[in-house]
Amino acid sequence: MMKVKWGVIGCGGIADRRTLPGMMLAENAELVAVMDANADAANRCKEKYNAKYAFDKAEDLLALDEIQAVYIASPVFCHKEQVALAAKAKKDILLEKPMGLSVAESMEIKAICEQEGVKLGVAFMMRFHSYHQKMRELISAGTIGEVVSARAQFTCWYPEMENCWRQNKKLSGGGAMLDMAIHPMDLIRYITGLEVDEATGFTGNQIFKYNVDDAGIGVYKMNNGALCVVEAAFNIPDDASVGKLEIYGTKGSMIAKGTLSQEEGGELEVLALDSVGGYDAQQNRSTVAPIPVEVTFGNMYTKEIEAFGRAVLGEGEIPVTAEDAIRSQKAIEDVYTLN
Repeated sequence: MMKVKWGVIGCGGIADRRTLPGMMLAENAELVAVMDANADAANRCKEKYNAKYAFDKAEDLLALDEIQAVYIASPVFCHKEQVALAAKAKKDILLEKPMGLSVAESMEIKAICEQEGVKLGVAFMMRFHSYHQKMRELISAGTIGEVVSARAQFTCWYPEMENCWRQNKKLSGGGAMLDMAIHPMDLIRYITGLEVDEATGFTGNQIFKYNVDDAGIGVYKMNNGALCVVEAAFNIPDDASVGKLEIYGTKGSMIAKGTLSQEEGGELEVLALDSVGGYDAQQNRSTVAPIPVEVTFGNMYTKEIEAFGRAVLGEGEIPVTAEDAIRSQKAIEDVYTLN
């Protein structure tokens, strides 16, 4: 099997915690080099993942002819500059979400890659969760009828810390909504196939005093009229959060718990009605047995790397395009503009 030779720019954080371990399991991937502004972190990852090279400058990694693609997992404020360098070096790019500090910057990033003729994919790894893909499949098959509403919540506990780029709007672009809510927003679009027509909502700081939102909620009217709610928070303890993703239709519902995560797992209950019946003033409810849902869990990051690798090798399409990712970012940015 042909393998894509990878470089990783920004090898601390999510790259070290999740993506690089996933890359090690990918059948069509070979790690060549890692880079981090912190040279010690780069060298640790080089040894940990058996890379050939470690650098503290992106330009040095991109100068390697053998590298075909780069995964960029640096802070958001670095994305545009590093994408421009990688595109000029003719490397295909898998970029962490959000693409840029704003929709406007993300569109500039997209244009840079188009001008240089390189592939650009965006790392929304939760699309590769087996339950989320099953939900998309069942909705496409009409199992729960026409989608009429959806709700999702994704949270974490993120107290104030010194020198934390995610808590500085100039470096991150936004707080809980941009960092967290963009995932369930993207999943609702991906699973249902619907797009946002109108947006409203609120953001603010309830607990922490950093200059990005520690909580937010977006309310969306989709292009079929469905109403969706997406909630995010940096102020809910991890052990107190359930993290539901709920989708309701005219013939049933899907309730996922624990699937909004960096690990593939959780639960999915699907209720599908054979007959809806007429209006019942008493609202008597009969017990409906959930339909069996069988999936095989894997590693979302491995599947993401393999899917983008196939696109690099000309064996498939880019799984999450820049245009697609920008739609999810715009849904979040639309809420920010109201606050």
